[in-house]
Formats: sequence, C-alpha cells, structure tokens
Amino acid sequence: MEEKRKLFSAVQPSGAVTIGNYIGAIKNFVALQDEFDCIYAVADLHAITVRQEPAALRKNTLELMALFIACGIDPEKCVLFVQSHVPAHCELTWVLNTITYPGELSRMTQFKDKSAKHAENVNMGLMDYPVLMASDILLYQAAAVPVGADQKQHLELTRDLAIRFNNRYSDTFTVPEPYIMKGSGAKIMSLADPSRKMSKSDDNPNGFITMSDDRDTVIRKCKRAVTDSGNEVRLSEDKPGVSNLIAIYGAFTGKSAQETEKQFEGKGYGDFKLAVGEAVADALAPIQAEKARLLKDKGYLNEVMKRGEETASRIARKTLSKVYRKVGFYQGE
Repeated sequence: MEEKRKLFSAVQPSGAVTIGNYIGAIKNFVALQDEFDCIYAVADLHAITVRQEPAALRKNTLELMALFIACGIDPEKCVLFVQSHVPAHCELTWVLNTITYPGELSRMTQFKDKSAKHAENVNMGLMDYPVLMASDILLYQAAAVPVGADQKQHLELTRDLAIRFNNRYSDTFTVPEPYIMKGSGAKIMSLADPSRKMSKSDDNPNGFITMSDDRDTVIRKCKRAVTDSGNEVRLSEDKPGVSNLIAIYGAFTGKSAQETEKQFEGKGYGDFKLAVGEAVADALAPIQAEKARLLKDKGYLNEVMKRGEETASRIARKTLSKVYRKVGFYQGE
C-alpha cells in the first residue's frame, strides 16, 4: 500500500476560536485525515509571542484540544499533541536560526503588523516566530502544509530554509508544498466589515461568531451582519456582505452559491440572514455539546495529549538527531 504523505498544521490556543478559523482550518483538518498522514498541534509556544495570562493559556490549551476532537479530528487517525510537550521544536529552531538572516525576518508582513499592534512588546519571539514555524513543519518531514493567505510568506521561508540546509549539509529535510484549501469559505470576512478578515480581536463583537457562541447570539450577530444595497441574494464582487454570508451558509449546509441563490430567489435579506444564523447555530450545537462532555473527562484529554506527545517526539527526535549529526554535534560513537 502506498504510504500517505505527511501533512502538518497547528492552531494557537489564544482564546476564542471563530467560525472563520473553523471553516478555513479545523473543518478542513477533519477532511484531510483520510487523505494524508496528519500531524496537528496546539501551538502554545507560538502563543506566548504576545503576552498571555498563564492560567488562561492552560485553560485555552485544554479547550482547543477538546474542540479539535469535538469537531471530528480523530486521535486514532492522526497525531494530536501540544507543541511545548515536544522540546525538539525549540532545539531545531536554534539550529535553523544560524542559517536565517535578520533581513528575512524583519521583512515578514505579520511581524510588521504584530509589532504595530503590540508596540509595547516587540520581542525576539515575535520576530523569530517564522523560524519556529519552519521547525514545526520540517521536524515531521511534512510534504504538505495547509495555508491561508496570511501564512504563505512563512511557508516560503520554511521552504527556503529547508533548501538552504539541504544544500549546505546534504539532503535532510523534505521541502514542503502549500496545500490550498478546497472549496469556498477558506477566508471568512467580518460580519461588520466584509472588507476585513473575521477576527476575534475585532473591536466590534458583532463582527465575528465564536465556536462557543450560543444560539441566540449567533442568530443576533447574523441578523446584524452588514449587507449591501438592494435585496437580492447573489454572489458578486459588488456585494461583499452578501457574498460573505453565502460562503458561511455554504460552509455549514454544504450548498453551493448557485443553490443558495436559487433557494432565496425573490426573498429579502432578512429571511436569508435568519437562515444563515440558524444554519450556523444548528451546526455548532453538537460540537459545543461534545466539547463540554470532553472537558469533563480530563483523564481522556490528558491521555490523548500524552499519546500524541510520544508519537510526535519519536518522529521529531529522528529528524533532530539527523540534523545534529549533519551540523557536527558529537553524539557518542
């Protein structure tokens, strides 16, 4: 039987997860489990590049692990672990730092954006984030990495570092390819301002829906969503608000834009927005119930994390010891 290609991805446990995160990433993680040999991490090392409340970070880590499983990520089918539990991520980062140039990191768009946003805490971790991300991927010899538009630049650096290391020390790392998410909904925009991506850091709480929002909140936010002039439910560049709602509706119902347009032909925005809210709330309810059940079973979650840590560590140590040998670290005869 042909061996499946390895795929790596990680999500930061930095608080509320939006339906944008779910549609653009987690929902796809579930679909990819049968196609790839998947390795998924809760990226707590990345999270501390901006200040975190320690107790909140621990809580968010456990909650994200429970959410992953509640959404359908199966620990029997893939490797599911917490990043900080595998020290090899930090160890490889140090080696890769020695072949990374400061100019490459200072040019990163996300570094510039986050530096502007967190001007009081521009730390080396914020700058070095892409090298840690490269380590995350290269440690597992991942052939594919699901990426959104905001991570393409980081994956390019990962590819550059893999090629640079391979050229300097001989073939060591798999050079990863981007895996572009299939279907619509890869980028969900703010309900309050459809020109911007949906984000939990939006100043307007009506701009985003989180995976833990209750039914009334979901429906209220959808009803308040910014739409466009006219009242026709149609996917169009000149209708960004309605087009965004069509993408959300399609992601939660499986309906194409054409099917949605036909369903709401002759109906106004009010009917459509209510239907979007109900579709989202209906889909979130079983996920929320399963997440709540899992959080009551910490023994099971700890066992999943332990198993994931052991498998991830085994793969990571194999790559790291090869790297250490290549760069000339003495490891005994």
